[in-house]
Amino acid sequence: MGQLEGRTAVVTGGHTGIGLAGAVRLAAEGAHVFIMGRRKAELDAAVEAIGPARVTAVPGDITDLADLDRLYDAVRARGRGLDIVFANAATASLATLEHVTEEQVDQTFGVNVRGTLFTVQKALPLLNDGASVILNASTAADNGTEAFGVYAASKAAVRSFARTWANELKGRGIRVNAISPGPIDTTGITELFGEENAPGVRANLAAGVAMGRMGRPEEVAAAVVFLASGQSSFVLGANLYVDGGENQI
Repeated sequence: MGQLEGRTAVVTGGHTGIGLAGAVRLAAEGAHVFIMGRRKAELDAAVEAIGPARVTAVPGDITDLADLDRLYDAVRARGRGLDIVFANAATASLATLEHVTEEQVDQTFGVNVRGTLFTVQKALPLLNDGASVILNASTAADNGTEAFGVYAASKAAVRSFARTWANELKGRGIRVNAISPGPIDTTGITELFGEENAPGVRANLAAGVAMGRMGRPEEVAAAVVFLASGQSSFVLGANLYVDGGENQI
């Protein structure tokens, strides 16, 4: 514990699921964490869970550039720059090729691709030398799951961003890497598939994982802390799979 003492971090989508777990761990390691999310009640609960002294909540949507400006204005006002960005916020929907709509494409790419790009771009003036940027990709980019094509393509773009930005920012000593979680047990399962379908979906997802279970948000958070810390000082442009072996064996 304490390996991130004195650091400043930003976590988008930091009010629930993987983002919340990441924010909790970063704060536990000593960072002051700025979290952004769209739902104020969940942001308030996240602040309570993390501890008000360690976290600042900024309500907002990463697709709204004015909201991102407010987030980084808050970071700037703290006066310590920025050491860690966990670009985690994302959205997903289900549709096979014949049923995909314009709205689904625009929303998914608007959040997962455009939103991620501007989350990182707008952080650049604040990033301290040696900072770490972590992009949340997904094993969905690799495995061709039916009805997940738009989401998978958006996450493939995020993985590509990590490679390019790692090359572009290495001169400042800024490390950019991606993580690719496999099936993780969050409320997103229920939100995407519905309450009545969630138990069956969880069982099917677990059956496809070599370790025989879904992952926990805290296990992804551990990978985030690794990439945020000096423990990963020789890791650049990588994609760290946190998938229980789903895409590995």
